[in-house]
Formats: sequence, C-alpha cells, structure tokens
Amino acid sequence: MSRRRTLGTKKKLALLAGAAAVAGGGAFVAANASNAAQTAPGAQTKAAGDSTVCQGLATALGNNLRFIDGQRADPDAQSEARIANREAVVAEIERKQEASGCTAGESAPAPGSAASPQSPPASQPAQTSQPAQAGEQVCTGSTVILSGEGGAPAASSNQFPLGTTLRVTNLDNDKSTTVTVDSVSGSCALLNDAAFEEVREDGKFLIRRALIEKVG
Repeated sequence: MSRRRTLGTKKKLALLAGAAAVAGGGAFVAANASNAAQTAPGAQTKAAGDSTVCQGLATALGNNLRFIDGQRADPDAQSEARIANREAVVAEIERKQEASGCTAGESAPAPGSAASPQSPPASQPAQTSQPAQAGEQVCTGSTVILSGEGGAPAASSNQFPLGTTLRVTNLDNDKSTTVTVDSVSGSCALLNDAAFEEVREDGKFLIRRALIEKVG
C-alpha cells in the first residue's frame, strides 16, 4: 500500500502565503515596470516640432543646398569658399531642426520650382531690365527665411548687387530691420541669423507676410 504524505494545516497555510507573496511581488514589479516605461525619459516618441518652425528650417535648408548645387554647376573663383561657408550653415540648420523636434535633413523644394530652369546661376545676381528704385517695394510675395549665417545683421540675394540696402518688415508683428546685401544666395532676399532675430516672431523661422523695400 502506497503511503501519501499529508501536509499539516500550518504548513498548507505557509505555502499559500508564500505563493501569494510571490504573485503579489510579480504584480508589483510589472506595475512598476509599466510606470517606468510611461515616465522614463525617451520612452515615448519625441513630439513633432511646430509645423511653422519646421517649414521655415526646411525652406532654409533647401535654399542653401540649392545654392551649393548652383555653385558647383557654375563655379567661379569664390565658389570653393562659398560652398565651404554654406556647408557649415547646412550643418547648423540641421542642428536646429533636431533641437526643434523637426526631421533633421528635411529640405523644402524651391517655391515655383517649375520656373527655376530659367533662373540665372546662383553665383551671379539676376539682372532686371528695370532696376528697382530706392523706396520701391521688391520681392513681392516672397516669404523671408534665415540663411543660417552668423555675423552682424545682413542679407544675401540673387537679385541685388552687393552693397544694396534693403528694409525688411514683418507685417505680422510690424518689426523692421534695415540690412545691406553682403553675399549671394539663391533667393531674392535672405536674412542672416542676427537680422532675422530682429524681425521674427518668437519660435518661428519663417516670415510669411513680409514687406521688402530697396532703400539704397
């Protein structure tokens, strides 16, 4: 006859209590792991950046990349230095994209890109048949972005020769800055970082409603 071991009442209670403790501990660990997953830094996907900020930075990046392409396609004696400068600007814009929660390296196509084949090479400012007069509004309908370049407030342009003075007014906040064109770019008027800071709205890297005037 087989002999079955029987457990005393006290031993049964002890085993049940131990099992409950293990189960409870597991639930506690699982709950804390779940909470940690919800609150740990980086556990959740980084929120997308403000669309206006991202669009402005993407436009600035695209403009600089097209300028670099233009310099390589039609180089002159200064192209190598210009390209090196703009490559540093591109790196800075990509850093700003990442810091702002935007997609780093995302660039926007040129406005009205279908007409771009007729545009003049980026290395030479376009010549208009009737040059703008002092006090005349220019670049009508153009949005204004930053070039990403440092230094004192200044502008770059593919339409106006070096030394031209422009007044840029942000019609959304009525702030203005007067700057001198000191370099060539792929747009009618680009502001460097210092000039852009004087007229932009907080947190925005794009001026949709701008008044650009030639003042000298």
